[in-house]
Amino acid sequence: MAESKHPRVIPLAPMPPEKVAYALARYSRSADSIRDSLAWVRTHDSQKFLESFYFQYGHASIADLGHLAVCFEGISELVATEIEDEQLWDGQAKSTRYQDFSKVGVVTPPGLDGEEREFYGNAARALLTAYEDVHAGALSHLKTRLPKPEGMTGGAYERNLAARAFDVARYLLFWGIPTNIGQVTSIRTLERQIRRMKASRYPELREVGEEAGAACASPDVYTLAPGDPAEAVAPTLAKYVDADEFEPASRRALAAWAAANLPNERVSFTEHVDLTKPPEGLADIVATLLYPVCKLPFRRLYELAASWPEARLREVISAALASRGRYDELPRAFRNAPYVFDIVMDIGAYRDLHRHRRCQQFRQEYTAALDPQANLGYETPALLVDAGLVERYHAAMEAALGAARQLPAPASEYLLPFGCRARFLFRMDFAEAEYIAKLRSGVKGHFSYRNIAWLMREKMCMMEPVLGEWMEATPPEIEDPLTR
Repeated sequence: MAESKHPRVIPLAPMPPEKVAYALARYSRSADSIRDSLAWVRTHDSQKFLESFYFQYGHASIADLGHLAVCFEGISELVATEIEDEQLWDGQAKSTRYQDFSKVGVVTPPGLDGEEREFYGNAARALLTAYEDVHAGALSHLKTRLPKPEGMTGGAYERNLAARAFDVARYLLFWGIPTNIGQVTSIRTLERQIRRMKASRYPELREVGEEAGAACASPDVYTLAPGDPAEAVAPTLAKYVDADEFEPASRRALAAWAAANLPNERVSFTEHVDLTKPPEGLADIVATLLYPVCKLPFRRLYELAASWPEARLREVISAALASRGRYDELPRAFRNAPYVFDIVMDIGAYRDLHRHRRCQQFRQEYTAALDPQANLGYETPALLVDAGLVERYHAAMEAALGAARQLPAPASEYLLPFGCRARFLFRMDFAEAEYIAKLRSGVKGHFSYRNIAWLMREKMCMMEPVLGEWMEATPPEIEDPLTR
């Protein structure tokens, strides 16, 4: 057998994402070597190619061939979580475990008048003061309870206990805290992300979406080596990222239908995790569509949908899809998965579990925490009881919620502390449930999501005893505070 003149594996040096997409798309459509395709790209306009084949003819897979790294700085935690809400997303955000947020300031939501801005700033500073007090008290208590082991350096001991104290203090952090995100996505995911951002109900996120589109078209990009030539990373993308009209219109129609047709029942919860495995596919989709626009638990929604005649189910589907355009994807509710976890948890735990991408996620409005008819309350970490910090904590939480109620929506959500509970729906297969239970229940994790992961495992063992035997998880009572 004759030896090959060229290697069979050819890594490509970095180049602008749109040119990478152009080169690989041409490569797949010709008999040329990648070397020839790269040479072609250097002398031809990638923008014309993408405008013709990607945007005009809908060859969307081309945009998956170009990936780019984008960072968002100085944004609120609320907006950061919304940015991350993409299934095909890889990134990192600033951790609350290793940062002292008492000195970083806050993000003020756009649209507040002068008096409202001052009121918001005072409430935010009060929360940060309480955060600092609780952290100091929790750290002092931990040092008393957990002496430094022999063989552990003083530095490691201090860092480990400080991280555990931040785990408790973070319940007083809130959506208006500033953070940074670094992400790597395909051009197609970034396009969908920007269109969604521009259509958001949050003014700050709409502003960031506009800036993201403009940044893709600008040659003013950061290069690793000063003096390197800079090119716009995705100039063609920036021309075609209008605000998504379908998702907001669909949500408005579903919300109107829910307000007119769902029962006005008082909402309460008796357990943090409820697991269902709906047998009726159409009723399942309808219940999932309605979940984000109401305050009812999923189990109750499914029971209602399963009892409705076909004509009523059709009404919900029609409300969801009436505004769908030719290129609009079906909503996530149509991506069924067998196991449905309806979870009532604190916002801080959601921030961590939200990063699991192999599942479909839905949430109800955070404002439910401010609604007396659907008040899910807030969590109180056990360590605060042991440390004698409960009164300080409760006073800060109640003051924050009282202040939030005096601000207009959606700015009021910026004052919601991470300790506030809300309702979230996670749909997944068994493999993802097993992965979350194993990973998130470990002793290095935050105690809040550790408890949720353990309950997910317990619910699965009850529903699927044979499969449940293969779910590894660490019970919450097993702790190792000096391990990170």
